Amino acid sequence: MSGTLSRFCVILLVLVAFLFSTNSSYAFQEGAPPAAEKKDEGDNKPAANTSLFMHILKSAGWVFGPLIMAISIALIALVCLLAMELRMATSIPPNFVEEFTDLVNKKQFKQAFDIAKEDGSFLGRVMSQGMSRLQYGIEDARESAYNMVDSIKASKEVSITYLSTIGTLGPLIGLVGTVFGMILSFMELGRPGSTPRPDKLADGISHALVVTLLGIGLSVPAIFFHAFYRNRLIKISMDTSLIADDLLTQMYHSTKKAAGQPAAPAPTAAGAGAPAK
Repeated sequence: MSGTLSRFCVILLVLVAFLFSTNSSYAFQEGAPPAAEKKDEGDNKPAANTSLFMHILKSAGWVFGPLIMAISIALIALVCLLAMELRMATSIPPNFVEEFTDLVNKKQFKQAFDIAKEDGSFLGRVMSQGMSRLQYGIEDARESAYNMVDSIKASKEVSITYLSTIGTLGPLIGLVGTVFGMILSFMELGRPGSTPRPDKLADGISHALVVTLLGIGLSVPAIFFHAFYRNRLIKISMDTSLIADDLLTQMYHSTKKAAGQPAAPAPTAAGAGAPAK
């Protein structure tokens, strides 16, 4: 869990640094337009060449803009983290399965347990837990392995749930921005003794629509990746359970065969020793 948190923090810091440098360079390049805009205003010409990006930034403001930016950075970092963790090759390494099977076939059970214990993958953790209970029977080992699968799955679902939370918060933030923008518009309409200014009305409505757009734009990828990674986690968990059950069964029968040959005369010796006392 600490490794997952550290990777998430690293990704988050990299994204913050990248976006900060991008915004700084953009602001530096856009340092001249304000003077040009003032010149246009002096000539009584509308600033029709304002870019959509700058319009969105202005409409988002200092409240909704940083808030949505922070949530967007967290969303991207979380998606990148889940993409690294929920890979089939990472969760069920083919090399681990081949090496483990080869060691079991060679009756090198201690080495097989060691590689499972040292492997930090989904399958490795499940196998090490199941093998630790193998001495008590195959059913006990299977139950322990299945419990470990459920435990790891639950820990991954915590991160996936954050995607669902972001997907829910996005439209709500947009709704707050919409209500705020409409309040500004109706305040302009409700001024007594003055004619409503169309530019003020348009500014309030534009603010409302922009924040709504940003909230929905934040929600759509969050909902998509939530469903995507939830289904991937279910598939990985099922495949891990099946492969772990197969490997545990193979090792159980191999240990029984290996122990059956030298241990065959043991009951006779023990039985012969009992009457002697």
